[in-house]
Amino acid sequence: MKTVGDLLRDARRRLADPAEAEILLAHALGRERAWLYAHPEHPPTTQEQGRFEALLARRLAGEPVAHLTGWREFWSLPLRVDRHTLIPRPETEHLVEFVLERLPAEPPQRVIDLGCGCGTIALALARERPHWEILASDRSGGALAVARDNARRLGLDVTFLHADWLAGIVGPFDLIISNPPYVAEGDPHLEQGDLRFEPRGALTAGPDGLDAIRRLVAQAQPRLRPGGLLAFEHGHDQGAACRELLEQAGYTEVATGLDLAGLSRFSHGRRRT
Repeated sequence: MKTVGDLLRDARRRLADPAEAEILLAHALGRERAWLYAHPEHPPTTQEQGRFEALLARRLAGEPVAHLTGWREFWSLPLRVDRHTLIPRPETEHLVEFVLERLPAEPPQRVIDLGCGCGTIALALARERPHWEILASDRSGGALAVARDNARRLGLDVTFLHADWLAGIVGPFDLIISNPPYVAEGDPHLEQGDLRFEPRGALTAGPDGLDAIRRLVAQAQPRLRPGGLLAFEHGHDQGAACRELLEQAGYTEVATGLDLAGLSRFSHGRRRT
């Protein structure tokens, strides 16, 4: 009978990221990862080993770990994800940090997260600013179902709307925020890694990847309060193009924020007062 230690050693040799072995085995056993370290001699049942081997085979075939477990942590929040939603990335936390620093906590702000997916940005903001009025929209009914479930389970107050960007949504807002599609159609990265399993409509936006951002920049301005902030994530090589779009549309205080690697990660601007 194989032990926890045996299964981990074998899986670590087979996976590119050894930490994934712990995540998958803990999920198969219904345990926390710390439990694995404390019980390396524990012999999982035949059924548990079978679950683990099935998960391991699917991961080796390329399926994202988040889809195999159904969860991904963001902003220390355990978020449920599935095939209808993008998998939250830690890079998006830079955008959340920026708006929390830039907007005053008081008075309460009126905020909308566009293309909210599993609720990543909206729920992080709701956790930090529970007195703000936070809305979130998505055109995918499947994504909204996941986001609503995350909000309910976490006890966070967010109003979810089924909408195509800002169509039919009335302002004004102090903040419009988004992690929109920004990958160019035909980008070879779409056929690599986790991107192969994520909803293509939440990833791609035209030949240059900027179609959704153009629409966002145009629609947001009349729905912002004077001085209101628009902030959105984009690709590492799209900062200059996004700043140009914002400036051409008449936004002020236009700038691009960087991630920890020093790469362009998000851009922002304010509606003129």
